[in-house]
Amino acid sequence: MIGEKPSVAQPSTEEPTTMHLLEHLAELRTRLVRAAFAVMIGMGIGLFMVLGPLKVVDIIIMTFAPLTDRPPVQSVGTAEEFTSYMTVALAVGLVLAMPVIVYQLLAFIVPGLTDKERRIIFTAIPFVTLFFIAGLVFGWFITVPTAIRFLVGFSGSALVESQPAISDFISTVTTLLVINGVVFELPVIIYVLAFLGVVTAKQLARYRRFAILGVIVIAALITPTGDPINLALLAIPMYFLYELGVIMARFVPKRP
Repeated sequence: MIGEKPSVAQPSTEEPTTMHLLEHLAELRTRLVRAAFAVMIGMGIGLFMVLGPLKVVDIIIMTFAPLTDRPPVQSVGTAEEFTSYMTVALAVGLVLAMPVIVYQLLAFIVPGLTDKERRIIFTAIPFVTLFFIAGLVFGWFITVPTAIRFLVGFSGSALVESQPAISDFISTVTTLLVINGVVFELPVIIYVLAFLGVVTAKQLARYRRFAILGVIVIAALITPTGDPINLALLAIPMYFLYELGVIMARFVPKRP
């Protein structure tokens, strides 16, 4: 009609947004492939440790299984031994690949790092491994022996003979060890969150009461056995690790 201004077509932002999302998904796929490749290499080393002269599965059984005049564990299913050995090999692979997994995760969520920030990330990677190993050591000497003694000898009855299946026994031990390793990464996670500006040391200290509640809830959720002994053995170290993370967050360099 006369007097009306011609309509101007608005530029569509759908295609750039879609391309941006596809680029992120492609990068995520690349990071996941690299992390999976590292796990596969670590699992290959784990297979050698399991099936080779070291015999890691035998070490686990002799260390944690109750000693009797008969073999302490039994294999019931046809593929039970195979799956149990593969479980241990996979756990070894995850442990060995943990630095690569963490780096790929950080490289994805923190794009556009400066050289200084990249040096900080690379400096933190060895601490990821050290904290994870510390968690494994804590689980090996504290959590797992206490859990096995509590669960296997719970009834105390002379009429009950405990001879767990190898799949259940190995699954419990490896799950507890890996959980302890991941839990001990809490200070590193807090440091990274503070580095990203998600949290600050003052905020973490201010909400300490909520952190205690969250630690108890998380420990209850991730405890594979569900007993209060293991819950406490996870919750208490998690709280002290939280406090360590608060201290580490105070030394985070400011990002521009």
